[in-house]
Amino acid sequence: MSSALMPWKQARQLRARRQQLDSARRAVSARDIIRQLFALQSQEWSSAQLAIHARGRNLTQADVIHAREFERTFVLTWTLRGTLHLVAAEDIRLQLDLCGPPAIRGSRSRYQQLGLTEDLRESALQEMRDILTRDTALTRAQLADALAARGIPVAGQAIHHLARFAALRGLICLGAEVDGDLTYVLLDDWLPASAVAPPVDDPLREFARRYLAAYGPATMADFKRWSGLTAAQAKQAWTTVSAECRSLSLPDGEALLLERQAPLLEAPPDEPTVRLLPRYDNYLLGYESRAFMVADAFAKHAHPGGGLIRACVLIDGEAKANWKLEKRRTGARVTVDPIERLNAAELAQLEAEVERLGRFLNSAVELRITSG
Repeated sequence: MSSALMPWKQARQLRARRQQLDSARRAVSARDIIRQLFALQSQEWSSAQLAIHARGRNLTQADVIHAREFERTFVLTWTLRGTLHLVAAEDIRLQLDLCGPPAIRGSRSRYQQLGLTEDLRESALQEMRDILTRDTALTRAQLADALAARGIPVAGQAIHHLARFAALRGLICLGAEVDGDLTYVLLDDWLPASAVAPPVDDPLREFARRYLAAYGPATMADFKRWSGLTAAQAKQAWTTVSAECRSLSLPDGEALLLERQAPLLEAPPDEPTVRLLPRYDNYLLGYESRAFMVADAFAKHAHPGGGLIRACVLIDGEAKANWKLEKRRTGARVTVDPIERLNAAELAQLEAEVERLGRFLNSAVELRITSG
């Protein structure tokens, strides 16, 4: 028998809690945030830092950079869908083992266009291993020069796809910044010894379990879109994890919620919250549809097309405005463009959230709200 239909309002509350966007702000470290999310979308490193800020408590940008570059409790590399993510160090091998092969297969036509044959890619792997064993950390331009000197073609987009291929194979990841440029390093050298995690009995089941822990309630279609796994892998993972879940009906289909999270169904509503979500935030990308968090009439404010996902002001889990951060000589400015007029309580919370952003950035931040 089908369960009663859960309205989007309740689903938003549950999802915002799992995404650490509720009123509690429990996380006190960047590593804890990324571990809970399982992977944090990071095609823009600056946006990834803001995504951590939106979920954290008393964190600064310097804390985030220190955790990645010195403590190395999480890694910046290509995993889910072949896209850059931050991943807890102990989770990286599980993700690469499952996400790397389908992402590589999905890039075959691009490899062919660039003349990057399988043999050439394998040769590039060996050369990268030798180069980075000797030189430890190189920027993309430096790595390209070193590979070119060994006869590996790197012109145009070739160097990007060779580096991404090596990352998806688990050879390299992104290391520290040098003069504003990220470097490439050997993954095994970068990871701390404590990051070696024991193998899990059922990787696909664990993968789906970790997704639901961060995104539930969610549908199998949501999981497949988020993960980039093959249809067969997604179905197997969903089937195996379903035994430890409760089935729910959402407006866009049957969904699962981990049974251990079922008490949340009876929890009182959260206090009103305002969060500044950056472009490409996990909350905006973790589901097949964004109908749960933005009305159809306003959908283009969040996702106008062409793969662009805009920065959104989230109010009680719903996108109510767009925003952008601009650096200025004397600090920074947050410009908010409301979809609909904000009330006095929402404006007060927005002002408080902008103050928090200033503390994160260690900078004075001015708030400007457009009249449109």
